[in-house]
Amino acid sequence: MKYALVTGGSRGIGRAIAIRLAQTGLPVVINYVSNEAAAAETKNEIEQAGGQAELLKFDVSKPEETERALGEWEDSHPDDYIGVLVNNAGIRRDNLMIFMQNSEWHSVVDTTLNGFFYTTRRLLKRMMTRRDGRIINISSLSGLKGLPGQANYSTAKAALIGATKALAQEVAPRRITVNAVAPGFIESDMTKDLNQDELKKLVPAGRFGKADEVAALVAFLAGGDAAYITAQTIGINGGLYS
Repeated sequence: MKYALVTGGSRGIGRAIAIRLAQTGLPVVINYVSNEAAAAETKNEIEQAGGQAELLKFDVSKPEETERALGEWEDSHPDDYIGVLVNNAGIRRDNLMIFMQNSEWHSVVDTTLNGFFYTTRRLLKRMMTRRDGRIINISSLSGLKGLPGQANYSTAKAALIGATKALAQEVAPRRITVNAVAPGFIESDMTKDLNQDELKKLVPAGRFGKADEVAALVAFLAGGDAAYITAQTIGINGGLYS
């Protein structure tokens, strides 16, 4: 059986993606780090709607922990494989660079960029053996245009786009696609501290996006109709560009 794994899948955009993928018929593995209650709530919502979901706790920024968790999952699912991977886990630690602490830089880069590397590398073997896979990396408008106070976040999200393009070319002969989705301002936990009234003035559509709208795009990229789409970065931003 083919599964989908959504890293950072307990809340916000990740939660919406997990629910939407389950609606397509995929059993979903919901990764989380600390908020077990939110992860369990997402799992319960999927199951109440008739879908299948599992929880898998590990910190994507820690290579040994990632290896161990994914290895244990594969050992307990010998006939299954994770064929859809959504690298969604990410954090913000905004600060002007002159004031930015080492920990603020490394925590953001470690989670978004290194987490992509550790998780994707571990799951690629089975995808390549099966000659089937969809890898969808959640980047950001910040990675396309840069935003002040987000040198760490912009760096990690921009590097994720570069990695997407490179990996897509490596695995395309094995019928694996790799794409990035770059949301703009989306209503979620990560944007609740932003001044929406002011920022909406910058968006031609005049509003923040919804997590479900991002999830719909991810579900399309995860499906069979997107088999010839790879190495792309698709913005979902209401018309906001650099």
